[in-house]
Amino acid sequence: MRRSHSIGQRIDWITVLMVGIMMILGWLNVASATSGASSVDWLDWGSKQGKQLIWLVICGILAMVILNIEGEFFIRTSILHYIINVVLLLAVLVIGKKVGGARSWFGLGSISIQPSEFAKPATALLLAWLLSRGDGKLRSMKTLLQSIAVMGIPAALTLLQPDAGTTLVFGGLIFALYREGLSGNVLIAGFCALLVTIASILTGASVMSHPWIGSQSAIGLLWIILTAIGLVIWQLIPNMVVPRNRRRVKNTTWISLVAALLLSSGVHTGLEQLPRHQRERVQVLFGIDVSNPDADYNIRHAKAAIGSGGLSGKGFLSGPMTAYGFVPEQETAFIFCTVGEEWGFLGSAFVILLFTALLLRILALAERQRSDFTRIYAYGVVSILFMHYLINIAMVLGLAPVIGIPLPFFSAGGSSLMGFTLLVFILLRLDAERFSVLR
Repeated sequence: MRRSHSIGQRIDWITVLMVGIMMILGWLNVASATSGASSVDWLDWGSKQGKQLIWLVICGILAMVILNIEGEFFIRTSILHYIINVVLLLAVLVIGKKVGGARSWFGLGSISIQPSEFAKPATALLLAWLLSRGDGKLRSMKTLLQSIAVMGIPAALTLLQPDAGTTLVFGGLIFALYREGLSGNVLIAGFCALLVTIASILTGASVMSHPWIGSQSAIGLLWIILTAIGLVIWQLIPNMVVPRNRRRVKNTTWISLVAALLLSSGVHTGLEQLPRHQRERVQVLFGIDVSNPDADYNIRHAKAAIGSGGLSGKGFLSGPMTAYGFVPEQETAFIFCTVGEEWGFLGSAFVILLFTALLLRILALAERQRSDFTRIYAYGVVSILFMHYLINIAMVLGLAPVIGIPLPFFSAGGSSLMGFTLLVFILLRLDAERFSVLR
């Protein structure tokens, strides 16, 4: 790549505008979620909305700095960024402070830094560098194993904190691998394992009461029987599928069988292996009674806050559920409750459409690249944002277990805001140099 003298004209300002709107809307919602029943003191720099505004200014400066750095710098230093962040993830396990039961933060006076937020763009950069070597496709087993290691190391270190939500985000980078040639059978196998796990949870109580079989082995056995029947039918009716598709469907069937075997043999640990609060959250999600009456407190009040908003909402700073703090951590993981209560269905739909538009825009940026590195990195960016967007909103709506994961550019917190700024604006800088790339 070579430096463009008209870099400002080549920046994708549509993406910048969408990110800017999200940041402003997020700041307003943080102010509403933390002001209580009183009016907002916009000049109180010690308040959460005041601190969030300071972080917005810092991120704006950071974005301008990134846009004025050569794109080649991020390519050449991707390994260094990754190593530094892995070291930080190791260090936080030793000297980090505990917040909410997880040792995920460095305490620097009144400021807390979460290194896992910066590990996300670093992992996406190194993954792009790895896959862009050669023909830019994921064809060899060696490259696949290296890619899994790049994703797995920060994911494992994050899980040790423990932070299951961020671990899932690193796992979401598999979508970038799929774009670069990973077999769809891997995704199908994961989906099959998920179905078996859900079935095991739903039928766990009744099956576990049986004296000679456990829930996982029962559901795994059922899945194996159904798969075996499918394979028999496959052999007896050879013209069942168009010949060119036979190998793909057969491979998919065998992968489904292997997923069931692994699950039933105990490779996938059951609910009993999870901490009690996480186990109860999963059980509450599927309507299973637990002994703790407060296990569904967050979800119950989150649904009540969103449902009370109606069509157009109660108005800015006028939501009683938000004002009186009925939903814990509403300025961070549950910020979407504020949107639902004060802006109603229309405001919530606008936020969802805005996020969807951002994801589609980044996908469009990815597909117009001449550089393999930039294309792969763009898919890493959209995978990370999609996982945050999907898990956070699904969690608030009661469609996923409660996991402490921020909504990009909306939730309060300097680390997450800076991490997402790095993630997106590095892509915008690389995209601005796409005309200088010969291939």
